[in-house]
Amino acid sequence: MVWLSAQVTYEAASAIFERIGHCHIPSVSIWRQTQKHGQRLEQTAQQEAVRVSIERTVLAGQRESQQRRKGISLDGGMVNIRGEGWKEFKVGTIFEVEQRWERDPQTQELVQVPHGVDMVYTAVLGGPSDFAPILWRLAVEQHIPQTDDTSVTADGAEWIWNLTMDLFPDSLQIVDWFHACQHLSQAASALFPDDLGRAKRWYANTLDDLFHGSAASIAHELERANLPDCARYFRVHQRRMQYQEFREDGYPIGSGTVESGVKQFKTRLTGPGMRWSRPAARQMLLIRASVLDRSFDTRWAA
Repeated sequence: MVWLSAQVTYEAASAIFERIGHCHIPSVSIWRQTQKHGQRLEQTAQQEAVRVSIERTVLAGQRESQQRRKGISLDGGMVNIRGEGWKEFKVGTIFEVEQRWERDPQTQELVQVPHGVDMVYTAVLGGPSDFAPILWRLAVEQHIPQTDDTSVTADGAEWIWNLTMDLFPDSLQIVDWFHACQHLSQAASALFPDDLGRAKRWYANTLDDLFHGSAASIAHELERANLPDCARYFRVHQRRMQYQEFREDGYPIGSGTVESGVKQFKTRLTGPGMRWSRPAARQMLLIRASVLDRSFDTRWAA
């Protein structure tokens, strides 16, 4: 019942029981059971977060095999909280990086492209200080502290990189390629606000420079054009924008894993007319995370 409530609305869950199970379970009963067991899962998660907090974590002396590269991605979404309006929830995903042979769209050669597999999720309604202990708990579960080769891929949000430095200081940091392209497009429009053709040409010509690691040169050009706000993004993140090098070394340069995860959380929490109490939203985020990464049965038993 609780598992189903994380997939569809309470009303839809009631209809499914009626149609398939031939039993009538009112939606309010499903809601009550979800609240009851959601509180239990939330308490368990909080207790576990305290048990494996950074201050209490004792790392094993033996490191895991470097062959098992892992990735971490962070992002945020919005949920409508009753009496408060739209508030941000934060999502973290940890995954293993798998190399797959694909045909390069430009050269038509077969190349290995990194993909995230075996994703696990966590999500929290609140700020970075609320998110950090829950994300660290997931990282400990996934043996991130004992894994030599890890990377963090995310957009340019300052809170993400501050949290990354606190929790994953040894991980390679990568700004998501598609977010970088969006900022480059915005810079092109700022450079040529009255000439769409020139803006498109500049963007197309500069895109290769960005991929080849010339973020500092792009920042310099924007600074010379008196566009410090546009330049700052590329100046601050230039070391996180060595895309050709990252790709050649087999690291994912896109944060699609977590962006897809955010959409899947929003599918359940941001339907038409949905408004949540703060406790109910927190609990549904935890339940939904365990359903998405197939850990629901394990966490339920715990």
